[in-house]
Amino acid sequence: MSIAENTWPRLAGLDIRATTDSLQLFSQVVGKIRLMMTPWINHSWHVPLYLSARGLTTGVIIADNGALEIEFDLLADKLVVRSWDGRDIQIALSAQTVASFYAATIAALKTLGFDVTIDPMPCELPECVAFPEDRAPRPYDGDTARAYWRALLQIQRVFLIFRSRFIGKCSPIHLFWGSFDLAVTRFSGRPAPRHPGGVPHLSDAVVREAYSHEVSSAGFWPGSGAVTSPSFYSYAYPAPPGFSSATVEPRQAYFDAALGEFLLPYDAVQASQDPDGTLLGFLQSTYEAAATLAHWDRLALERPSGQLGKPPISP
Repeated sequence: MSIAENTWPRLAGLDIRATTDSLQLFSQVVGKIRLMMTPWINHSWHVPLYLSARGLTTGVIIADNGALEIEFDLLADKLVVRSWDGRDIQIALSAQTVASFYAATIAALKTLGFDVTIDPMPCELPECVAFPEDRAPRPYDGDTARAYWRALLQIQRVFLIFRSRFIGKCSPIHLFWGSFDLAVTRFSGRPAPRHPGGVPHLSDAVVREAYSHEVSSAGFWPGSGAVTSPSFYSYAYPAPPGFSSATVEPRQAYFDAALGEFLLPYDAVQASQDPDGTLLGFLQSTYEAAATLAHWDRLALERPSGQLGKPPISP
């Protein structure tokens, strides 16, 4: 059975946030290691994590003294730090403190010959404690983590279809550990107004470089603040006049004025008769609202969905 034929995992009824909040903090430790070992790439595309066949991974990180990869193996409830010389160190993914996870991860790197210093303060969280000082118990449930990851696999599959329809500049599909969102971002090609900054515990310079050009961005995250359940989002920067009142699909989608973006609960997609079509409708209609109202050159930027193994036919 292909992943497209599998039922989207039901997340309703699971205590998702307890586990994803812990994973977000653990992923910030790992993500900051990649950040400090990788040359800066536009829009911070050098820092995210990626989905793997077992969980989440940094991908290969190449340093002066070798190469490594760090993977959240959610099938085995382990963080695996792999070195290019064949060695690996495994750290249990379990209920624990951020301080213990941080210490074990940094120690594993040193054992494998990689001495890395990271900024110990979490990013994009309104109230946070430095990693080595965060000794509050953090819950972790492996079954919940696996259910959430399997949802991410389904979401990435649909995101790839959506991504294939755009031939302008577009981000990879990646997971930003700051807000723990799986995201894909399209660019009009035009510069954007200077971003005001002000994101909690995130440099204004980083934010302004990320939003240096006009974007229509969509993604998925476990929820935060007043958004208490896993949800899809879509926003534009800068938001063109009329964007917030645009008609989008499906009917369960709505504009959150506080966040400045359209939201669609995961449960509305999972429970629909056609989850793929429901999510694609949300992605496409919110993008079209942004691109049309902002007068993007849509004819030059778009094409039909990509097919497996078949290049597009030239006009």
